[in-house]
Amino acid sequence: MQASEGPSPEAERAAFAPARPATALLRDFIELSELFESSLADELGVNPTDLQVMEHLIMSGPLAPTELARRVGLSAGATTTSVDRLVALGHVSREPRPNDRRGILVAPRPESRDKAMGRLIPMIMGVDAELDSFTPQEQDVITRYLRRVTESLRAHAGADPSAPR
Repeated sequence: MQASEGPSPEAERAAFAPARPATALLRDFIELSELFESSLADELGVNPTDLQVMEHLIMSGPLAPTELARRVGLSAGATTTSVDRLVALGHVSREPRPNDRRGILVAPRPESRDKAMGRLIPMIMGVDAELDSFTPQEQDVITRYLRRVTESLRAHAGADPSAPR
């Protein structure tokens, strides 16, 4: 018996079949999220990798370069290069670790954090406010559906279920 060389014709047809409205809207949501991130990166004058680094620093606060590399999924060298670019642009700074003067922490600069949050908070609040038009029971169904979709995407991406979200 020969090993399969790709998806079956049925699977290929199903993948390109018209999606149900909720699935099509999720695809639109993902594309619009990517467009939003691209717009934010342009506004901050950074590339997508550097934006990811900034997002982790903004959400977590100062991080050691090794922890930052682990979270973003970059090598130590690539992380250093990204941090160098962000320092040069004034988005982050390197600071001595409080309990270990030999180590450093990479910290977001307040002005850059505020600029990014100035775009992120209104978007997040606007999305969250949409739930107000649904009953608590409907919100529970929406949450359950999105949790299952998230778990499915995480499994297909090979993501660690215990990874920070």
